Amino acid sequence: MDAFFASVELRRRPELRGRPMMVAGDSGRGVVLSATYEARRSGVRSAMPTGRAKALCPGIIVVEPDQAAYREASRSVMSVFGDVTPLVEPLSVDEAFLDISGARRLAGRPGKIAADLRARLSDELGLTATVGGAATKFVAKLASGLAKPDGLLLVPPQDVIALLHPLPVRALWGVGPKTAQTLEALGLSTVGEIAAVEKTALIRHLGRATGSKLHELANGLDARSVETGSTDKSIGAETTFASDTADRRFLGRELLGLAERTARRAREAGLCGRTVSLKLRYEDFSTVTRSLTLPTPTDLSGVIHTTASALLDKLAPGARVRLVGIRLEGLVRADQVSEQMQLGAEQDGPGWREAEGALDRVTARFGSAAVRRASLFDRPAPPFEGQTGSGTRPKSTKESDSVPDSAGR
Repeated sequence: MDAFFASVELRRRPELRGRPMMVAGDSGRGVVLSATYEARRSGVRSAMPTGRAKALCPGIIVVEPDQAAYREASRSVMSVFGDVTPLVEPLSVDEAFLDISGARRLAGRPGKIAADLRARLSDELGLTATVGGAATKFVAKLASGLAKPDGLLLVPPQDVIALLHPLPVRALWGVGPKTAQTLEALGLSTVGEIAAVEKTALIRHLGRATGSKLHELANGLDARSVETGSTDKSIGAETTFASDTADRRFLGRELLGLAERTARRAREAGLCGRTVSLKLRYEDFSTVTRSLTLPTPTDLSGVIHTTASALLDKLAPGARVRLVGIRLEGLVRADQVSEQMQLGAEQDGPGWREAEGALDRVTARFGSAAVRRASLFDRPAPPFEGQTGSGTRPKSTKESDSVPDSAGR
């Protein structure tokens, strides 16, 4: 994320946009937590004493930090990441690795996934992000740094060496001031020069762990995978409407479509969920979630839809809604579930399981528009202000699917 704390503050203080501003403690011992790029042009940096920042940038605006707001924004950001892929490894409140290898068939090429992700963060959260993409974690992170601010840089495998080798040795992970001094004493000032040295020589001067790792990174090698480090996962889908609506019939049909997308993603991942969660965002941007834990985990759209509809019925019937979403949580492997729920054969009997399996196969081959439930055709539009009734379905401003989310919500 770009200047994350400062960006969160600008989102609620738009009158400060374009002006030098920093999030910092304003006491005698305060330090800078984040600064806008207007302030950074004057030399203001994170971890700098507040007094030093004021001297570098006279007239800079100081905003006291609001950690609760940043945590909430981070949860929203990580939730969006989780909608792209289940493999999310947070590095901090505003940075994460995403492994999109399993998302490309449904979401498109890496460039499209990255562009869509940046657009969604901007449209839904009012925050900008810089994305770096590559086949390894090291090069992806390096690319994100090179593309800042508000940029996108993809580095295909054949371009890695050309990007890496001209860079200074400090570009490599693990090269701090002391290691850089040792390398420079050996006459090594660029990544390419490190790559050209025998690994045994680097090990002799830097030690086995550091020497081996730097030799690999300098040659574009990084075998580490994205590690989620969490068992808190979910699968979900949500949509934002072009116009707010209180039409419960329209919302019910939207829930059915979302339930089908969620169930399909669960079956593709070989997972079932114990808990169905409903998310509503109202016209004033307030957001509520409600959830219900089932007796037996499920991956069937009928069960998910029935549960989500029951949760919707308990919420204020007259409130106008701008976003609705469904999540399946408490995931377990499908082969560990011994029996399915018995809420009625029309929803979850063996016949429907076979039918939904057939739909999955058709969708995988021909796309999601190839076959749908009849009730999802010609869904009514939400009525305009003061109107009732139905029309053609509105174009949603955002529709998103999510697979197991391991970054928290």
